[in-house]
Parts: sequence; structure tokens; C-alpha cells
Amino acid sequence: METNLIVEGLKFMALGMGTVFLFLIVLIGMMNLQAKVITRYFPEPHAAPDSPSKAPSAPAKDNKKIAAITAAIMHHNNV
Repeated sequence: METNLIVEGLKFMALGMGTVFLFLIVLIGMMNLQAKVITRYFPEPHAAPDSPSKAPSAPAKDNKKIAAITAAIMHHNNV
């Protein structure tokens, strides 16, 4: 009698795990198909490359922020 229950439990486990595995395989396939459809019909626009000569310069506001952050850290370490 015990052997029969163990076999039935293993059958249910295999059925459940097989169902989940099959669902995940179908899900991955559908996501790949969706990705191909989206990239085919809705491609991302290509951004124009920025010219390398225009490097952003640090404005004076950044220097004030850096000084305030440094002062706050120094105050925190001294307390």
C-alpha cells in the first residue's frame, strides 16, 4: 500500500513539474517572437553622434555643490 502512494506522489510531482516546464518553454518562445515582431515593426531611431569637440565644462554651480558636500562630510567626520 505504501509503495502505491509513493508511486502516485511521484506521478503527480512529474506531472506538475512537466506542466511548469512546458509553460516556461512556451513563455520563452512567445517572448522571443514578441521581441522579433517589435524590433521589426517598431525599430528604435538612431541618435546622431555628438561631436567630440563639445565637452561639457563644469559650471560654477558644481564647484559650490562640491564645496558644500565636502564641508558636510568634514563636519560629519569631526562630530
